[in-house]
Amino acid sequence: METTDLQIAIIGAGNMGGAIARGLSKGKLIQSKNIRVSDVSQANLDALKAFAPEITVSTSNRDIIKDAHIIFLAVKPWLVETVAEELENKFDYKKQMVVSIAAGVDFEQLTKFFNTDATIIRVIPNTAIDVLQSVSTIASFNATKEQEQLILDLFNELGKTFLVPESQLNAFMSLSSCGIAYAFRYIRAATEGGVEMGIYPNTAKEVVIQTLRGAINLLEANGTHPEVEIDKVTTAGGTTIKGLNEMEAQGFTNAVIKGLKASHIK
Repeated sequence: METTDLQIAIIGAGNMGGAIARGLSKGKLIQSKNIRVSDVSQANLDALKAFAPEITVSTSNRDIIKDAHIIFLAVKPWLVETVAEELENKFDYKKQMVVSIAAGVDFEQLTKFFNTDATIIRVIPNTAIDVLQSVSTIASFNATKEQEQLILDLFNELGKTFLVPESQLNAFMSLSSCGIAYAFRYIRAATEGGVEMGIYPNTAKEVVIQTLRGAINLLEANGTHPEVEIDKVTTAGGTTIKGLNEMEAQGFTNAVIKGLKASHIK
């Protein structure tokens, strides 16, 4: 089957569900007219319809999953069981694939909520999915290589995607889904430092953002380790090495590692 013929159902039109729907509608693999989204919030549905009028919206989960090839569960983790109970006996597990965005709800739980014969994919994206720059981490249960590749292709339109064993999902979540908040906190801290040195706040923020963008592009273009690029700007007795050493003295690297490990669900 061509991807343009795939019927997509997304249960939940909140931050993640709405972003997935918008992203897929802007991509080349799925036609907007083949995307259906349900939510309890009419405001969320109206906003999605305004963005892409060809998307079908509904307050009924049962209506949108009919004939869908891929069903996304983009609801809060504690609502997954409720949705599963509502849709009991409504799934065709031979034809339909379930994709769960619910963090922390593992395959053991999902198979209890749905069926051990179901093809289930777990995806952990981050909020940059709304600008098609997400890190999305994927694990699969009962999926063929072709089904795994299909989900990888879909989420690669929304950023960069990694296929991993389920045992690694939580570590990736700390690094990317939680990690984006840590990146924002660095931007805020660096901006505040710029303000203290006499730079206007908006200008300082623009400088920090562009500096990070340049650092990312250098690493990707050169394929180098960060320390290689650091060495290029740390001259003997220079200001950069003094700043780096002071940051390390204040626990910069240790704080980042401890923060990541603190957010790691085991």
